[in-house]
Amino acid sequence: MLRHQLIVLRRRLHGRVRLTNHDRWFFTQLYRWFPAISPVLTIIRPETLVRWHRAGFRRYWRWRTNSRGGRPQIQIELRALIRQMSMENPLWGAPRIHGELLKLGFQVAQSSVAKYMAKRRGPPSQGWCTFLRNHAPNIAAMDLFVVPTIGFKLLYAFVVVRLDRRELVWINVTAHPTAEWVACQITEAFPWNEASRYMIGDRDCIYGAVVTRRLRAMGIRDKPHNQSRRRDGAGCGRSFAIR
Repeated sequence: MLRHQLIVLRRRLHGRVRLTNHDRWFFTQLYRWFPAISPVLTIIRPETLVRWHRAGFRRYWRWRTNSRGGRPQIQIELRALIRQMSMENPLWGAPRIHGELLKLGFQVAQSSVAKYMAKRRGPPSQGWCTFLRNHAPNIAAMDLFVVPTIGFKLLYAFVVVRLDRRELVWINVTAHPTAEWVACQITEAFPWNEASRYMIGDRDCIYGAVVTRRLRAMGIRDKPHNQSRRRDGAGCGRSFAIR
C-alpha cells in the first residue's frame, strides 16, 4: 500500500494527485482483502476508498442481474410493426393491437405492446369537449323530455337551445309527439336560414328518417359522433353538421 502511494505521488506533476482506474482498483482490492489498511492511506481519505468499494459492488451486482434471466427481448422487426400499427390506426389501443398480433402468430404480452406503441402528446383528434369549446357560438341542442301534469297525464316538451349563451330558441308541448311534428318544430325554430352550424341531439327513436330529411333540406348534414348504444337502451349523443 505504501509503495503504491509513493508511485502515485511520483507521477504527480502539479496540484492535485491524479488517480487512474488501475489505482482505484488496486486500493479497492487491498481494502477488500485487508480492511485494516485504512489508517495507512495518506493520499486519499478512507471515506473515498469505502465509496469506491461500494460503487464497485453495485456495478457488479447490476451486471449479474441484467445479464441473466428476465423476459426475452422483443425483436426489432416486431417493435417496428407495433409502432407502425399504432401510427396507422390512431384509435386502436394496446388490447386491439395485442389481439391483432396474436392473430398473426406473434407471442407478445400486452404490456410490451403498450411500451412500444407510438407515444402521442394528445388525443388523435379533437375531443368532444374541445369541439364544444371551439364551436360553441355555432352550436344548438335539441331535446324532447316528458312533463307530468297534475291530472296524471304526460306531455312531451321539445326545446332548442343555443349553447354559447344558453339562449332558449324554441319550445313547444304536445301530448302525441311524432317524427313529423318534431321536423315541423325544427323548421319553426330556425326560420329564414337562421339555423346554427351544428346541432346536437340524442338517439331517440323519434328522430327518424323524416327528421333526417328535414335537417338535410335545411342544409344540415346528419353526422353522428358516436355509433355505440348503451345497454339500457338510452340514446347516445348525436350531432348534425352543415355541409
